[in-house]
Amino acid sequence: MDTTFPLTAGLIASILHVIAGPDHLAAVAPFAIESKRKAWKIGLFWGVGHLVGMIAIGLLFAIFKEIIPVEEISMYSEQLVGVVLVGIGCWALYRIFKKRKRHKHLHVHAENDPVIHSHEHRHDHNSSHHHVHSEKLKQNNLASFSVGILHGLAGISHFLLFLPVLGFETQSDSIAYVIGFGAGILVAMVTFAFVIGKVSSIAKNGHSDMFFNGIRMAGGLFAIVIGIYWMFSF
Repeated sequence: MDTTFPLTAGLIASILHVIAGPDHLAAVAPFAIESKRKAWKIGLFWGVGHLVGMIAIGLLFAIFKEIIPVEEISMYSEQLVGVVLVGIGCWALYRIFKKRKRHKHLHVHAENDPVIHSHEHRHDHNSSHHHVHSEKLKQNNLASFSVGILHGLAGISHFLLFLPVLGFETQSDSIAYVIGFGAGILVAMVTFAFVIGKVSSIAKNGHSDMFFNGIRMAGGLFAIVIGIYWMFSF
């Protein structure tokens, strides 16, 4: 049986769910901006975390509905999302304004031509240095995954997106819809994070510090504003 329609329906529903949620975009943007070329991983980790959170709250609702106050868990998760968004925004602004020991030198990246630019390094007593890129990227990926889980836990309204499953005549159609939904979440956020990271990378590699910091500030303020709204709207 042709499962193209339920697959496509799930894909579209989840993409709209992601891009129509300002809290989703606000959570990912600051991490994507800082990660630049690897920003797509931020979107991927958030998407996987979001799916894990949705599955978790769904299982709680289905199995322990009479025992565990799932609705209250979801409501408090929504408020916690707001707190976390404010924290992410403040972290983004802090990274802009904190004082760093920086110096200019000839620095070669494999994907770019040699250029002289400012670059953060960690120095040891042997006067040598090594990059902290990988460590920071792993931290950002983990943070994005954690926030994605929180977003998945927040909102019983997620179940409304699965109501079409009840309308399909066959189990294969229902499964196709769920697969499309999961894929759509990943595609939407990976694409968003990739675009944000690409713009950030262009600004940074072009040595336009004002433009780059402007992007970072916009991402941080966006997260703070949405976070404050989320804290007091539930």
